[in-house]
Amino acid sequence: VQLQASGGGLVQTGGSLKLSCAASRAFLKDDTIGWFRQAPGKEREGVSCISDDDGNTYADSVKGRFTISRDNAKNTVYLQMNNLKPEDTAVYYCATGAFCTVVGGTLLGGMNYWGQGTQVTVSS
Repeated sequence: VQLQASGGGLVQTGGSLKLSCAASRAFLKDDTIGWFRQAPGKEREGVSCISDDDGNTYADSVKGRFTISRDNAKNTVYLQMNNLKPEDTAVYYCATGAFCTVVGGTLLGGMNYWGQGTQVTVSS
């Protein structure tokens, strides 16, 4: 499967963006689709995942501000990001794989396919 992420940009603190992840095929029932991000000089971290089995999961750092959703008819997963903070600045990637889980507030995923990233920059 090929994944195409889009929707990044430059916003001010408190602003909103909606990212899209379009897949080259229909999502399968066992697919877990997730958003991950990597800031300069930092390791990649999980943001949010969606699956039929586990529903929606979020890292503690974005819970209450970000919402993941999917449109199966369009083979697309979205990430609505509200109340953005400078620490949300990163390249955001979508991926699909077997699972996501939250451990100690950190979202971990077992992902097999990755899309290219889309840059999100939040100015203070």
